[in-house]
Amino acid sequence: MRRFRFLFLLLVIAGVTFWRPQPLFAQYGGGGGGPDQRQQEEEARKKQRDAEFGANAPALPQLRNAGPCPFVKSLYDAARYVEFRDGREASAAVAYTGEIENISAGCAYKGALPIKMRIRVLFEFGKGPQATSNHKTYRYWVAVTDRGRAVLAKETFSVPVTFPAGRDRLVISRDLQGVTIPRADKNVSGSNFEILIGFEVTPEMAAFNRDGKRFRPNSGQTTAQASATRR
Repeated sequence: MRRFRFLFLLLVIAGVTFWRPQPLFAQYGGGGGGPDQRQQEEEARKKQRDAEFGANAPALPQLRNAGPCPFVKSLYDAARYVEFRDGREASAAVAYTGEIENISAGCAYKGALPIKMRIRVLFEFGKGPQATSNHKTYRYWVAVTDRGRAVLAKETFSVPVTFPAGRDRLVISRDLQGVTIPRADKNVSGSNFEILIGFEVTPEMAAFNRDGKRFRPNSGQTTAQASATRR
């Protein structure tokens, strides 16, 4: 189990303010229009897929805490990874896919102690018709922000995936139990922070996600098989 610790400086000036490096969202070239509506639509689709695939992750054990926990979610622009051969956006051109299906989180803190997080991320990975190998290493990041405004700390992780023979889709979970957020004093609650999770994506992948486009990993194969059957 890989552990990591987020450390950053908290300054108290008439409450709590934070030093502000470049916002996380800037690397994706803006958020596009209607993010709230797209997020709601995406959550509805995820619930449907969870029921279809039986991919719900078991709940994490409840932890004791003195206040609300930080909000943990996937960043819409980076919640999916869709790799196309030669950059051609077509179902038959899909090489590999990845999606953050579910995130479970809990926290514990009291007094002026740091916030200790437990996070479980459920991924679904896919191999498309243009995949060149049964092996693929995906990379994703975890970032702590002051409620979506500035990135306070960020770390990247790898998930090596091997697709067994005859399978083009896998569901894998990862537990992150070493996320610790220091607090200036006991009056700083978890609601001051937000934890974002996403894949390392190219600007083209981020734009594909923002547009709400979707291809299942085996959609090109399914289409070809259906055409063959009709013949």
